Amino acid sequence: MGLKSVLSAQIEVKANKDVFHDVYRHTPHHISTMCPSHIHSCELIGGVFETVGSKLFWIKKEKKHSKKIIEAIDDGKNMITFKEFEGDLVDKYDNGKATLHIEQKDEIDLVCWTIEYERPNDNAPELINLLDFIVDMTKAIDDHYVKIN
Repeated sequence: MGLKSVLSAQIEVKANKDVFHDVYRHTPHHISTMCPSHIHSCELIGGVFETVGSKLFWIKKEKKHSKKIIEAIDDGKNMITFKEFEGDLVDKYDNGKATLHIEQKDEIDLVCWTIEYERPNDNAPELINLLDFIVDMTKAIDDHYVKIN
C-alpha cells in the first residue's frame, strides 16, 4: 500500500458554473475544441456517455494518454468522480481519482478539483504538475465560454 496523497484547487470562473458540470457530464468529447492545447481528444470506449461506468480515453498534450471510468455522478451536488485505470499516471501511482465539484461561495462560482492517489514511496513526487495542468485547462474552458457568450 502506498502513501495516500490529496491535492485540491478551487478556480473562480466567469462563465456559468453549471457549464463545467454539464460539459464533463454530457459532452466531454467537446473539451478538445475548448482547450486544444491541453486535450487532443476524448473518446467513449465503453458504456454510454453521461452514466456511471462509462469509460473514456483521453489524449492530453504531449501525446500522454489516460483511460478513465466515471466512478460517481451526483447532479444535486454538481459532482463527478473519474478513476484512472490505464495510462501514464497508473504506471507510477495507484488509485488515481479526480473529482470535479462545482460550488458557489458569496456569489462567486468555483470549480473545485480534488486529486487522490497513492505514491509508491517518499521519493515519488506529488502530482503538482497534474493539478497545475487541470487548473490551466479549467481556465481555458472558462475563457472559451466567456468568449462565446
